[in-house]
Amino acid sequence: MSMTKKNTRLITSESVTEGHPDKVCDQISDAILDELLKQDPASHVAVETCATTGQFFVFGEVTSEGYVNINKVVRDTLKRIGYTSSEVGLDADSTGVMVSIDEQSPEINAGVSRAATTKEEHYASQGAGDQGIMFGYACDETKVFMPLPIELAHRLAERLAWVRKNGVVPHLRPDGKTQVTVEYGDDGRPIRIDTILISTQHDPGISQSLLRDQLRENVVDPVLAQVLGQEGGDSPETRLDMVDHDSYRFLVNPTGSFVLGGPAADAGLTGRKIIVDTYGGLGHHGGGAFSGKDPSKVDRSAAYAARWVAKNLVAAGFAHKVEVQIAYAIGVAEPVSINVDTFGTLAFAARQAGVTDAALAQAVEAVFDLRPAAIIDQLDLLRPIYSKTAAYGHFGRSDQNFTWEETNRVEELRSAVHDLIAG
Repeated sequence: MSMTKKNTRLITSESVTEGHPDKVCDQISDAILDELLKQDPASHVAVETCATTGQFFVFGEVTSEGYVNINKVVRDTLKRIGYTSSEVGLDADSTGVMVSIDEQSPEINAGVSRAATTKEEHYASQGAGDQGIMFGYACDETKVFMPLPIELAHRLAERLAWVRKNGVVPHLRPDGKTQVTVEYGDDGRPIRIDTILISTQHDPGISQSLLRDQLRENVVDPVLAQVLGQEGGDSPETRLDMVDHDSYRFLVNPTGSFVLGGPAADAGLTGRKIIVDTYGGLGHHGGGAFSGKDPSKVDRSAAYAARWVAKNLVAAGFAHKVEVQIAYAIGVAEPVSINVDTFGTLAFAARQAGVTDAALAQAVEAVFDLRPAAIIDQLDLLRPIYSKTAAYGHFGRSDQNFTWEETNRVEELRSAVHDLIAG
């Protein structure tokens, strides 16, 4: 059992590879969404996928002028992931696919599809696709403004898939999980990597000691250098001296063999990895999943917008970590509420200037238009960009299509806060 020092604590986050059963389902649902958006950007989509041994079931609601060969999308997604043979537990060409798709409820559609002649009318008339609360989170622990445990877990899972697909560790199979435990000091900053856990599917007869050595050399060490290395900056939380091979635990397949994996070993379902998708448990979650939903669903678009807001607040230097909550009522455009919480981490200069969480919330309202149609327009969310989001996290990514990761409102926020304090 790991022991922490007085006034420190351990925080753990996990990620999964693209071959994990739940993530397979997320990727299929988002691939279907992308195909519909390619043909009809106005598509309204809410598609779920579930999987078990040798069988996939795709179901949900779609209103679109586009057409998708769902059977082909399922098989192409499985092939891209690496499920191409019964030897690995799933053959994309022979697996069963069932489909049950209906049209979107006319009552829901009426709330999100009102006629408008100008952009402002459009923003004012398109209501939220559902009620709910969405959270966005950002912190300055890493260069991508993500908590260190989930950032490490994602990059380890991503690297695990890369070494498999590129033959660096050729006896790996698609399913896998990663988990990272980080020790935090009494100032709330990460100070040490405590435990790294990798569970990965593999071919039969592979020595666990060999696998452990290969994963340390080809997965763990490169990721630690990437995330904690010099490109991360000079601050203590991004220095490689957080890692000591003699002091952190490295666990590989703790139960021993992991040959049977994927949907053959465990059923999968869209939306069952919402904490993996977001902040690894650091920060709240409103409960709504992302994958398979077009951006008229605020479960997705407003969660992206909340991350955009939180990241810009941290990038502006107001606080070391920020959580933004946005709430909506179905059919209503304006958010019901917007809240900003800095967890007592306001920067010294901000405190001296009289900045408060309430002032930051007011500045957010002044700078960001968080009506659903405005979010979709500002973040350009009607493009087929969602398949990439369905594995390795929706946040903290450098892909230019992840527009909610841009820090393009920093100066406007600083100006708005200055005006509020001065006024």
